[in-house]
Amino acid sequence: MSTKQDEELAQERLIDLAAEFYDQFAAGEVPQMNIPTRTKSNIVFDEDSKVWVYGDRTSTRSANSVRGARKLLKASYAIEFLVNQLEEDRSSTLRELYYLSESWDNEEAQFQSQDESNQLIEDLEIVSQVTREDFHMRPEESGATLMGPLELREQTRRGERDIHCQEDVGEGGYQIPNNPDTIEFLDHDVDFVLCVETGGMRDRLVENGFDDEYNCLVVHLKGQPARATRRITKRLHDELDLPVVVFTDGDPWSYRIYGSVAYGSIKSAHLSEYLATPEARFVGIQPEDIVEYDLPTDPLADSDINALESELEDPRFETDYWTEQIELQLDIEKKAEQQALAARGLDFVTETYLPERLSAMGVL
Repeated sequence: MSTKQDEELAQERLIDLAAEFYDQFAAGEVPQMNIPTRTKSNIVFDEDSKVWVYGDRTSTRSANSVRGARKLLKASYAIEFLVNQLEEDRSSTLRELYYLSESWDNEEAQFQSQDESNQLIEDLEIVSQVTREDFHMRPEESGATLMGPLELREQTRRGERDIHCQEDVGEGGYQIPNNPDTIEFLDHDVDFVLCVETGGMRDRLVENGFDDEYNCLVVHLKGQPARATRRITKRLHDELDLPVVVFTDGDPWSYRIYGSVAYGSIKSAHLSEYLATPEARFVGIQPEDIVEYDLPTDPLADSDINALESELEDPRFETDYWTEQIELQLDIEKKAEQQALAARGLDFVTETYLPERLSAMGVL
């Protein structure tokens, strides 16, 4: 769980980074900051952790150009803001940081876009080896939820709260906090974790009582999962020894949702060991399901085809299973949503599809 020591370490490392800039100036050197290159070509598989991480290639933020100097100036202002925020035990959102920069006394330090401020926070995470959660930075609420037989204790500003993720919540479920490391797992009757891409399918599973019947913890990913969602999923697996399966649509973008849960994403590869669950398995709509169940489909768009071809070269999908499924999808030129299973009845997904798939996988 996140502790005061984590926050103190974050503050210490941010100050050390600022001091490093100062020392470079004092020594007559051009200040710079080296960061791993965040591209697919710089992703390598770590045999120990079984996740994809950044390789040895780096990019340099250097003050030897006007553009580079602006980046380091903005980093210095952001560091000062984050250190003060930690000292005051306050927090802020990534969006607020973008607007807060408008009040900084040097116009050159102000951010020109939300993407720019987001990237800087990621840079500071990588260089300091501390997560943004320990900076007290959070994204806008993702709205991702849990529903199932899990009892937990959450630390809040109003004290600790014990919550049962079925008995103490409405049908919307328990909303995952920005920093899941503030949660303590107390007790559970969960047999496996089912991560679900869409809200419609999540609601179908809950309405049909799938979480009750199969002692399943339903995690609503809400599309591409937020870091908090991936973090709590990893903790559920690692700390409670629960199998994790990911249930998505049958298209290339949904396969990447699975990939981010299991192996991490290029954008956050520096946190793969913290966020990724390499043991997670895919139970989403497969191209072979489209054929076997004759599901309603949409034709692949050019962007879908390009994405599938890219995935054939993506190290996260370099397995016989994924090669076979992707090549089949390119051959049939079709994609299908989770809700397409409703063509066989509203109960088909909970009475037939998932029980059969999960039994075949050895989860049930």
